[in-house]
Amino acid sequence: MSGSTTDSAPEDEQSGSPETVEPSAQAGDEKVAAVRRVSEAGRRWRAAQLAGCAALLAVALTGGSIAFGALRDGGTATVASSSAAVSPGLMASGDLDAGIRAIQAHLRDQPKDFGSWATLGLAYVEQARTKGDPSRYPQAEQALKRSLELAPDNEQALSGRAALAAARHEFKSALSYADRVLKENPYSERALSSRIDALVELGRYAEASKAADLADERRPGIPVFTRYAYVHELRGDARTARTVLERALSTATTPGDIAYVASALGQLAWNQGDYDTALTDYARALAADDAYLPALEGRARAQAASGDRAAAIKGMEAVVARYPLPGPLVALGELYEDRGADGDKAKAQDQYALVDAWTALARANGVNADLDTALAAADHGDKAAALRAARAEWARRHTVHTADALAWALHVNGRDREALPYARQATATGYRNASFLYHRGIIELATGDRKEGRSHLGSALKLNPGFSPLGAREARKALKEASE
Repeated sequence: MSGSTTDSAPEDEQSGSPETVEPSAQAGDEKVAAVRRVSEAGRRWRAAQLAGCAALLAVALTGGSIAFGALRDGGTATVASSSAAVSPGLMASGDLDAGIRAIQAHLRDQPKDFGSWATLGLAYVEQARTKGDPSRYPQAEQALKRSLELAPDNEQALSGRAALAAARHEFKSALSYADRVLKENPYSERALSSRIDALVELGRYAEASKAADLADERRPGIPVFTRYAYVHELRGDARTARTVLERALSTATTPGDIAYVASALGQLAWNQGDYDTALTDYARALAADDAYLPALEGRARAQAASGDRAAAIKGMEAVVARYPLPGPLVALGELYEDRGADGDKAKAQDQYALVDAWTALARANGVNADLDTALAAADHGDKAAALRAARAEWARRHTVHTADALAWALHVNGRDREALPYARQATATGYRNASFLYHRGIIELATGDRKEGRSHLGSALKLNPGFSPLGAREARKALKEASE
């Protein structure tokens, strides 16, 4: 970041016109559409060919994102001391694309408004998250960099840097940026929230719990409540988590906040095998925002777990048509495999191959995608690649999720005794996750521990009997065989 303010924009920002900054309705949708076109190609090509295509696609999209997203500054305006004209609250209006367009228009008139540059950067991060489009991240980085050039160390841009680092899975950097903000403003809601996120994702759960308590004391509100709830869920306290989330939902007023909190409630209910409650929660979320990705995906998962496979497939197909992300792609592939109709096996393989397209795009835009690779490839791809990715992620951070991913990657590579300590670590905090219990049970059976294996497989199916179309089926089969 620059330590001084200049009267002219960097050279690469002076070429072109402000009209190139309308990506929310044009360039961003084109990028998501491009991944969907790769999806169509996947129906014509086999997985190996598609993977190579994905890498080329990612590079092309990265260049395009910068070209479309860079805001140009003519260099004639004075530095704005604040962002009075454009409030970050605009981002909570429920229409993120409209908010971004408004900020872009404002910055064409006031290109030295560092606060609006920071708000734009944060909006791009949110847009990447909600649209599943990692090509937004270079745009966010440019906007936040510009804000810091205009006003070094301004709080909003540093908070944006923390959010961007977390989105790219650079959690140590996210924690560092959050701490810088909190040193100057101990009551920054965004920094308090980012700090909790970073500590959780680094596996520093005791510190995350203390950070959540502190944030709740200093800035109680929806961002803090949802994180406070998740910290409790990780400790196995789902009851407190739900109570806190219900309180958060009762205070939510914007469509975005309502959809966000209600979806978190739905995910919590689904994790506990309460599918009726999950479907009710997701309905609340979609009543507020009918395009909210986590609610659409969660509803499809809950429908599948409830036995309504046709609705689940239809819903998940709609999700991946708009948001071709690893989670829903794998879920749809497994739903196809579970159905087993003519052509479903090929359809499933196409979904798994397309995970490569997303991970290549994510990596090209600065996102660490090793955990996504490990989880998808272990069951549906290159098992050796899954293990390499899981080891790389474990080297960066020790969480229950990375422990589970490494345990399972070791298992599918025939290294069960090495896998078992990681499977135990994944379940050590009390976090109630049926997939983790299933993985541990299978690994225990493979090491000859039938008693513990049966126990953990039974616990997985009791907790969430529909946790995965294929995994739950395999768990029931393994439990039956181990009990004979």
